[in-house]
Amino acid sequence: MPVMDTDQMMNLLYLSLMAAAVAGWFFMQNRQSLGKTAQHAAVWGLIFVGAVAAAGMWGDIQRQVMPRQSFMDGQTIRIPRALDGHYYLTVMVNGTPVDFVVDTGASQVVLTQEDAARVGIDLSSLRYLGSANTANGAVDTASVRLNSVEIGSIRDSDVRAVVNGGQMDGSLLGMTYLGLYSKIEISGGEMILTR
Repeated sequence: MPVMDTDQMMNLLYLSLMAAAVAGWFFMQNRQSLGKTAQHAAVWGLIFVGAVAAAGMWGDIQRQVMPRQSFMDGQTIRIPRALDGHYYLTVMVNGTPVDFVVDTGASQVVLTQEDAARVGIDLSSLRYLGSANTANGAVDTASVRLNSVEIGSIRDSDVRAVVNGGQMDGSLLGMTYLGLYSKIEISGGEMILTR
C-alpha cells in the first residue's frame, strides 16, 4: 500500500477538519429534526467520499478515458499504461494504421495474418519456415520486411517482422523495432521510448 507524503497527509487533515466543521454546523442548525438531519448527513457524506475517491483516482481514470495512443515530444514517445497493464500503440505500417501491444518480451515485430493483409502483404506467398514459442505453444512464422514503420515524425524503413501462422489477439511491437531506440524506460504509468 502506498505511503502518504506530508502534503497528502496535510490535505487529508484539512479536508477532515473542513468536513467536521460543516457537519457540526449542519447538526447545530437542525437540532429539532435529527432523524431527517442524519439522513441528509449520510447522503452528503457519501457524496463527499465519492468526490474524494474520484479526485484521488483521477490520474488512473484519465489514462483509461483517453485514447490508447502515444504522446510525441520530438524524438520521445510516451505511451500510457492501459488498465490491463499493457502498453498500446497505433503505428503506421506501409501507410496503414495498425494497433500493437508494445512487448519488450517479444524478440520480433509480430503481425497477425489480418494485420499483415491490411498492410499489403500477400498471405498466399508467405513461407512459414520459422517458429515461435508462445503461451499457447509453438506457432509457425513467416519472415517479412515492412517497407515503412512510422510513429509521428519518426520513420523507419525495411523493418524485419514475422507473420504469425496461428491465432493472435493482436499484433506485437517487439524488439526488432524497439531496438532502434536508444532508451526504453517505464516510469509514472508510462513507457517512454527515446531515439
